[in-house]
Amino acid sequence: MLQMVVVAASGSVALLADTIHNVGDATTAIPLWIAFLLARRKPTPTFTYGYGRVEDLAGIVIVLIILFSAIVAGYESIDRLIHPKPIANLGWVTLAGIIGFIGNEAVAVLRIRVGREMNSAALIADGYHARVDGLTSLAVVLGAAGVWLGFPLADPIVGLLITVAIFGIVWQSARAVLTRMLDGVEPGVLAEIRHAAEHVPGLKQIHDVKARWLGHRLHADVTIGVDPIASLGEATAIADAFKRELSSHMPALAAANVVFATGTTAGTQNVDATHGHHHAPDPFKVSCGLAEGLLEIVDTPAGERMRLTLSRPAPGLLATVNIKRSAGTEYLPLAPAADYDGIYESAVAPAEPHEFEADLSLTDGTRRMVLPFRMVEPPGHHH
Repeated sequence: MLQMVVVAASGSVALLADTIHNVGDATTAIPLWIAFLLARRKPTPTFTYGYGRVEDLAGIVIVLIILFSAIVAGYESIDRLIHPKPIANLGWVTLAGIIGFIGNEAVAVLRIRVGREMNSAALIADGYHARVDGLTSLAVVLGAAGVWLGFPLADPIVGLLITVAIFGIVWQSARAVLTRMLDGVEPGVLAEIRHAAEHVPGLKQIHDVKARWLGHRLHADVTIGVDPIASLGEATAIADAFKRELSSHMPALAAANVVFATGTTAGTQNVDATHGHHHAPDPFKVSCGLAEGLLEIVDTPAGERMRLTLSRPAPGLLATVNIKRSAGTEYLPLAPAADYDGIYESAVAPAEPHEFEADLSLTDGTRRMVLPFRMVEPPGHHH
């Protein structure tokens, strides 16, 4: 509302584009609110899985709202380039841009934090949308500075740049929401399910793993193999233990359907549950503004490698693991895997032992973050 007042007083098209976008951003809270209300309803004979999918529909509505705001902002900016108009009250325009940045960043922090707590792709996407909105508000300040320095076209040019940024948000948000709608899951989800199985004594094989999101709750279907001579009670106890491990590893898990299979089929993975631990250190959960995912030591056809599996795209990301050894620092750059899919791997194996203090260095060219972590070998692991 404050920005609208300044738009009327100044005639700034860059601020108008930012205001339109902010109105659209505020409007996206409405379909999310409706979706969360419906998702709390109990399943019915018609909707046996409940109404979690409504959240994905809300995500599509959000994407369409963002797209509409981009089209309107682009139209206004192009019109101002063709028909220039003087801009007044540059000080107020600058102040309005700063207000837009502060308001958007506050909303972004809240939405991203709550979205991660409840594993809502729509809410997280909306939070990152608000964060980029804050940067576009700062772009308004740059446009005002350009006009003040004697370049009046800086204002509509900044408006066009804001439009391009909005279209980028449309693409990123649509990709995340459509992935959920098509039952897609992040690369680390299936790996975490298989890892949980390695903590369950008596669980011999994982035959098949499927998972999908219903709103912000995860549902999994797993086919496991146990000793053929195990009694029904023993097999049931193993399945129950596996479900408990899944719940402890994956707080967003709403339901896990575990069934038994006999024999070995294609895709079967043998499970080593010696001492109830994985043969490698537990993975490090990466969570920061640059990346979300798991960092772990994995076995590959070429040998052990350090792998970073991202749960969301990170264009232009550079990652390095710096391991602190008594003889000095061991540097392991992580490069995108051949088929990528959000996976980064080291070219060589980390040196033994696999118990060390280290940090993960991440940069996208403009920001740099260093995340310290520690890896500890489980009991009973020998080289």
